[in-house]
Amino acid sequence: MIHLLPAASEHHDAIWHIFHEVIQGGDAYVFPEHMSQSEALAYWLAPGHHAYVAVNGGGRVIGSYILKPNQPGRGAHVANGSYMTAGSARGMGVGSIMAEHSIAEAERLGYRAIQFNIVVSTNGTAVRLWQRHGFKILATLPLAFHHAKLGYVDAYLMHRFVGEAPAAPTMPGESPP
Repeated sequence: MIHLLPAASEHHDAIWHIFHEVIQGGDAYVFPEHMSQSEALAYWLAPGHHAYVAVNGGGRVIGSYILKPNQPGRGAHVANGSYMTAGSARGMGVGSIMAEHSIAEAERLGYRAIQFNIVVSTNGTAVRLWQRHGFKILATLPLAFHHAKLGYVDAYLMHRFVGEAPAAPTMPGESPP
């Protein structure tokens, strides 16, 4: 059984361990491999970020995600998220559980959509996960990610609405579809 809870101070070391493990690969996140624990936690747990942990039945943190406004002000109704799973827990559905939880949390927090600004195209597991949860690729960002092994690779801009999708906008004088 996996439970999701708001991140608390007792989770900080576990979040750091997962964060550090994930960025060391240089294949999925823009963060530099040499990022310190204090820098990582300052980002992950920044004011305005909603951080959560995935905890297994034994009480061990096996994943974490954050939701935050994608942009300030007039863009703050769209969430942005980052998700990390411990290597030892990959393939156990943790990412999918965090995805479902984050979509519900985004709606509860008043966001209208979730947008990922940079999903690495070569990270097929992540791309397929987000597509299974209703995210669409809106754009390909050519050579936007510097992969540690493959060099420059494309990244995707992915998006989905939370709750009910709004009606398509109409131009003045047009009838709604």
